[in-house]
Amino acid sequence: MLETRVTKLLGIRDPILQGGMAWISRAELVAAVSEAGGLGVLASGTLRPSELKDELRKVRAATSKPFAVNVSLVPAHPDADAKTAALLTDIALDEGVRIFTISAGSPTVLTDKLKQRGAVVIHVVPSARLAKKAEAAGVDAVVAEGYEAGGHVGHDEHTSVVLWPSAVRAVKIPVIAAGGIADGAGMAAALAFGAEGVQIGTRFIATTECNAHASFKQRIVDAPETPTVVYCKSTHPGRALGTPVVERLVALEKGGAGALELEQLRGRGRSRAGCVDGDLAEGILPCGAAAGLVTRVVSVAELMRELVEGYQAAKGRMP
Repeated sequence: MLETRVTKLLGIRDPILQGGMAWISRAELVAAVSEAGGLGVLASGTLRPSELKDELRKVRAATSKPFAVNVSLVPAHPDADAKTAALLTDIALDEGVRIFTISAGSPTVLTDKLKQRGAVVIHVVPSARLAKKAEAAGVDAVVAEGYEAGGHVGHDEHTSVVLWPSAVRAVKIPVIAAGGIADGAGMAAALAFGAEGVQIGTRFIATTECNAHASFKQRIVDAPETPTVVYCKSTHPGRALGTPVVERLVALEKGGAGALELEQLRGRGRSRAGCVDGDLAEGILPCGAAAGLVTRVVSVAELMRELVEGYQAAKGRMP
């Protein structure tokens, strides 16, 4: 057991959070992570309200351990609108969820409501400046997510090894490190910078319990050292594996395309097409730079053991 303020806050054994990844952080993965000693995080942003209820009940049936719901303040589901995040939050609260991670928006939007309902609130931030704002808004902890992360990334392009210590210095609440962590050595590095936990996304895609398409998992396993591309930098930057549609988006932007043209091509359904349907030509495969460190698909329980053992081994090598 590695006890930190994060493990105490969340009631978990190991300070490891599974990232709330759109389309693929579903009940089986979430429950498996929580059962293995970490914090599973259910992604709500790509679920309809009825689907969220079903997924929450599946998690409850599979584990009695703590888990969280991620709420993205930027609509992700094709049917979503500006009111969707608040609706999904209310459903999760009514279903008894008391740990939330909030991403892609201001910490002032939902924090007061969540705290009034007795929830633990963790906000994802791409900079120390926004970590301070989150702390001032009353959140319990922040996830400091570096530019190496998959999915939506910050415009500031702060790399993890600069962001993590900057966030630790900026706030008094616990900092959870994210962006580029795929093994125990990365976890040890994050904690050496002062973080009190880690959030890992990409590595959890390549697990047997994740509902990602087998072709997506294999693309991660086969990924070269530098496997990802950042696209739509001028609008809503995202990091993904280099599929043909992502390459078209990059080329369009380099050619001077405007926001409307980029967003029309990007759409809201391409991530589902890549992640769930396995469309490697027209789909988007959100993925972090750490994909280059992943060599095989394993069970969640095996991955959690590897992370903890790798952390212990790396810590033992430190002066």
